[in-house]
Amino acid sequence: MSRELEPYQLIERSIVKKFRRELWTPFIQAVKRYELVQEGDKIAVCISGGKDSMLMAKLMQMLNRFSEVPFEVVYLVMDPGYNELNRKKIESNAALLHIPITIFETNIFEVANATDQSPCYLCARMRRGNLYAKAKELGCNKIALGHHKSDVIETTVMAMFYGSQLQGMMPKLHSTNFEGMELIRPMYCILEENVIAWKNYNDLEFIQCACRFTENCTTCDNGGGGSKRQEIKQLIKRLKRDNPEIETSIFNSLHQVCIDTFPGYKSKGEDHSFLERY
Repeated sequence: MSRELEPYQLIERSIVKKFRRELWTPFIQAVKRYELVQEGDKIAVCISGGKDSMLMAKLMQMLNRFSEVPFEVVYLVMDPGYNELNRKKIESNAALLHIPITIFETNIFEVANATDQSPCYLCARMRRGNLYAKAKELGCNKIALGHHKSDVIETTVMAMFYGSQLQGMMPKLHSTNFEGMELIRPMYCILEENVIAWKNYNDLEFIQCACRFTENCTTCDNGGGGSKRQEIKQLIKRLKRDNPEIETSIFNSLHQVCIDTFPGYKSKGEDHSFLERY
């Protein structure tokens, strides 16, 4: 007689069975294609409490368990000033998923909320800096963030439509302020719709709007309600009705950039013209 599986084991099974093609396979493809994990790495998996970072933590935990490449993982939760409800939700979800989190406190929300200019930009910069600093303190050489394929696609379209530039989102980056540290994005090849499908299938509930500007909102998506990113999400959704492969086309185009056809480009912060090599 087979024993009954615990909830976290059923959740893990759903990743490698029901959602293997949508989650596990593209996760492994990203890790291998972009060489995100090397032997001897100590990776701080950064958990915000949302669906993306929680799934990433579980994927990294399973990889750490099964991989032939030995590496260490720390599951890092930075509390920027969550309300009590959000803090408890993160802790209960981590317990449900059997993810041993390390929590540290900051006053990021308090500082960001006190500024009149671009609080979201300041908050994002402070979050990243605090995560790097804590990860380095813990002996890590990498931090992992939960950006997925949809983020990559949306960021590219947003940069063109609203930023007047062709700009992507890299699968990994060297930190410019913390020597020896790297940022990796293990969910780089996973679409958001598949993260949502996995969440719903397992009846999981994660925090949505952690920011104090939006934490009372019950309908927005991570503070994205009414934002430019939300506009792009809806645009891509509409385009997908006529071309189901639109996301694949945009994503693949980032790997096939034809520099020789651009009149101008930027490299390492410097502008260049095609006339330099005409």
